[in-house]
Amino acid sequence: MDWTALYLKTSGLNVFILGTGEVATRRANKFLDHGAIVKLAGNSIGEELLSKGAMLHPTDEVDELVGWADLVVVASGDKELSDYVSNISQNKLVNRADFPNDGDIIVPTSFNIGDIQISIFTNGKSPLMARQLRKRIQSIITEEDILEIELQDYSRSLLKKYIPNQKDRRDYLYKIFEDENIQNLIQSGEIDEAKAVICELIMRDFNDT
Repeated sequence: MDWTALYLKTSGLNVFILGTGEVATRRANKFLDHGAIVKLAGNSIGEELLSKGAMLHPTDEVDELVGWADLVVVASGDKELSDYVSNISQNKLVNRADFPNDGDIIVPTSFNIGDIQISIFTNGKSPLMARQLRKRIQSIITEEDILEIELQDYSRSLLKKYIPNQKDRRDYLYKIFEDENIQNLIQSGEIDEAKAVICELIMRDFNDT
């Protein structure tokens, strides 16, 4: 497999999308929802995209739009124009919705559960199975898992004041994770009480160090 999973910071990213159809609209919504500046070239876009700040341009401006963009998304049914835009975007990051393997970036199916963001990529073999796997994953992540993440983040922030070594912090985080009292509080949804126990535990162990 030639692809490596990464997360791209999109806040303030200039994204040019060739096309205004269903796929282009989905891509535009995704990038707009994560802080990107989005310009599309095509016939028309809906009020939802306009309300989010998307800008529409005619297709005869593609050269200028490619020059402006950090990321180019090709999502047009016009193959000749798509190939042209792809060819003039050699020094840009390119996502080709029509021929994904000809681009540099894949936009996988993804979803959020609380602070968890999960992406699924089947290497282009089965978008249908990507959707099915999404449903299965969503069904097994519990509210307790979300609370555990919040507590681990809280614990890590406290521990950084006392333990400079990442491996030692990790070992202590396992101790917190396996603490029966804390787990009982998580299962009861008592997040503030669990934080208080964690704080007391850390203060007890490190206050004199």
